[in-house]
Amino acid sequence: MTNELKRTPLFDEYAKYGGKTIDFGGWELPVQFSSIKEEHDAVRNRAGLFDVSHMGEIFVEGTDALSYLQKMLSNDISKIAIGGAQYSALCYENGGVVDDLLTYRLEDNRYLLCVNAANIEKDFEWLQQHVEGDVTLTNASSDYAQIALQGPVSEEVLQTLTDTDLSTIKYFKFQDNVTVGGYSVLVSRSGYTGEDGFEIYGTPAAIKDLWNKILEAGKDKGVVAAGLGARDTLRFEACLPLYGQELSKDITPLEAGIGFAVKLAKEPQFIGQQALIDLKEKGLPRKLVGIEMIDKGIPRHDYKVFKDGVEIGIVTTGTQSPMTKRNIGLVLIDAKFAEVGIEVEIEIRGKLAKAVIVETPFYKRNK
Repeated sequence: MTNELKRTPLFDEYAKYGGKTIDFGGWELPVQFSSIKEEHDAVRNRAGLFDVSHMGEIFVEGTDALSYLQKMLSNDISKIAIGGAQYSALCYENGGVVDDLLTYRLEDNRYLLCVNAANIEKDFEWLQQHVEGDVTLTNASSDYAQIALQGPVSEEVLQTLTDTDLSTIKYFKFQDNVTVGGYSVLVSRSGYTGEDGFEIYGTPAAIKDLWNKILEAGKDKGVVAAGLGARDTLRFEACLPLYGQELSKDITPLEAGIGFAVKLAKEPQFIGQQALIDLKEKGLPRKLVGIEMIDKGIPRHDYKVFKDGVEIGIVTTGTQSPMTKRNIGLVLIDAKFAEVGIEVEIEIRGKLAKAVIVETPFYKRNK
């Protein structure tokens, strides 16, 4: 291998828990520890701990930070209170997506963007190209590590390691400088699994130690180390988009169904807003919908979708649901066929297999 894979600060811990690693966007990361099904089940019913240190952290600060982020991001950044987080898209002029990300408001003029690992350099360059006024950008990705504890017992387990009352941190809120297991970290109530849980940001040394402390504290509750495989099946069941599959430079946030994070009436406009307004006025040409296979077979990423022999789109993600055993997928198809109940065909190894459009998300937790 000519290009050496990047490793997170937790790499040496994987082997202790049986981690099997793969190349994920240039990173050597664990695809699973026990099995994808077991880890998926643990997160849905107990909790799983993920190493997400490959994600990027970019700080935006200065007196013009808010107006700058309003120009760059699709959501309304002015609505974020200090201690709040918000999901957003970073768009190109044509409405395509540079990345999807979380914005944390740390102070009046200081924000933290959590971006996708494979997009760190590209995002930072795009953000730098458009800096205006008193704005300082810092790519602090190598200074931080991040773990995500996800699942119904997350709060109970994490509470044993801190004196801060975690029940006061509501969904999409966070608290900085929380002492957990003896370390000062940022604790955010958020995640990428469809479950309750926390994302914890800290120094590499702190997060490495907390990884082991949390797994030890949660052992009796059935908390397990979890890998990318379960992270993908969990986010897919909850219909949370993955950049490079449901979102890309060629797939707009409106087509991908994240219109809730796109404020088309925002003034002044964000980059790509006019293109998205025009797209919406004309009517979306494509929509992302869920399918369930009627015939045998599993719909996989990039498989073609047909209606009456005519190609109408592609599968963005598909698998057998670990919980329900249903063979399901997300497909980006011609909008006129994007209605629940319509039958389509998926090309699987050269043959057309019947599927039906179904409601999404495939999984929603009981609050």
